[in-house]
Amino acid sequence: MRAYFHDNVDSDPKEPHEHLTSVTPEELKNLGVLYWHFDGDDYLEKVNGIAKERNYKNRDEITVSKEALGDSYESKLKIFFQEHLHEDEEIRYILDGSGYFDVRDLLDRWIRIAIVKGDLIVLPAGIYHRFIVDTNDYLKALRLFKEEPKWTPINRPADDNPHRLGYLQSLRDSGLYK
Repeated sequence: MRAYFHDNVDSDPKEPHEHLTSVTPEELKNLGVLYWHFDGDDYLEKVNGIAKERNYKNRDEITVSKEALGDSYESKLKIFFQEHLHEDEEIRYILDGSGYFDVRDLLDRWIRIAIVKGDLIVLPAGIYHRFIVDTNDYLKALRLFKEEPKWTPINRPADDNPHRLGYLQSLRDSGLYK
């Protein structure tokens, strides 16, 4: 996993937009973002172990590509890249391909997280984020869910959303956010 501050240049969002300042896994964990990487034939056993530990009961697969999404590809990318939050964790294991999750830090700056095959990422409910494939225009992911599969983005601003408020409270409780 590679994470860094987004350079905020307004150009193709599929480009890396890499800023000189990197972000550590510990800094991401402080924001509630969890990360693992699993290679090899036993990846499913490891993903299943985390799913059991974190109480993820359901799953499906998504392929984000021009071929898989057809005429809706560009419109889906716009929806994924619109800044939003969810009322549940967003859990993705990358089966193939690559892309970026951007999350907001406590100072409202974008952190770009480059994801590749073998990465498992968990974004907490209530965190502002967005997603885009990289210039390869292809990503296949296993999506995990605590309940029935649903993907309902709540676009920013959603500062009064109970899950956003709960997320911020969890950061306050940890002493990271005032």
